[in-house]
Amino acid sequence: MADAIRVVLVDDHQVVRRGLRTFLEVQDDIEVVGEAADGAEGVDRAEELRPDVVLMDVKMPGMDGIEALRRLRELGNPARVLIVTSFTEQRTVVPALRAGAAGYVYKDVDPDALAGAIRSVHAGHVLLQPEVAGALLSQEETNSGQGRGGSLTEREREVLGLIADGRSNREIARALVLSEKTVKTHVSNILMKLDLADRTQAALWAVRHGVTG
Repeated sequence: MADAIRVVLVDDHQVVRRGLRTFLEVQDDIEVVGEAADGAEGVDRAEELRPDVVLMDVKMPGMDGIEALRRLRELGNPARVLIVTSFTEQRTVVPALRAGAAGYVYKDVDPDALAGAIRSVHAGHVLLQPEVAGALLSQEETNSGQGRGGSLTEREREVLGLIADGRSNREIARALVLSEKTVKTHVSNILMKLDLADRTQAALWAVRHGVTG
């Protein structure tokens, strides 16, 4: 399983972790490399094991999932964080996405959909369900990056539109016949010009301002 997606499970309920591990371990391309029962332990495991994806519960005793996510970003940990939530937790999901989560899944997610979500975020996609994307957009400050879209080059707008479509850097490079390194440069320039923190915010900005791929 040298090329398997390495996953750490962070949830305060052992039965949930056990169920997730049982399912994920039968996936040929996913390997559970560690578990944690709270946010602080999750940060430690992610720093120790350097997984590709962290499956993070939101509500946990002590350090919750959002604070753990912020801590991982402060540490520069490259793991993609997939938040585990329920439909009624939009007030919690929105801050998590702002903090840099790659997306979220519901706790009652279909097992195959969960595996697909892990593969998707690992590939660089951003998972935003319409209802939560709408909640996040409605809470964004209207002047966040507004008026700065004119500073983007035509190529940067093309890249931004493809980010909004959920494309990874590799897929954008293929679509625009560019190198991945060039795409990364464009993404960095887009974030800088629009004063945005990450791809999730860029995707939401693009939706709000009608920039499509």
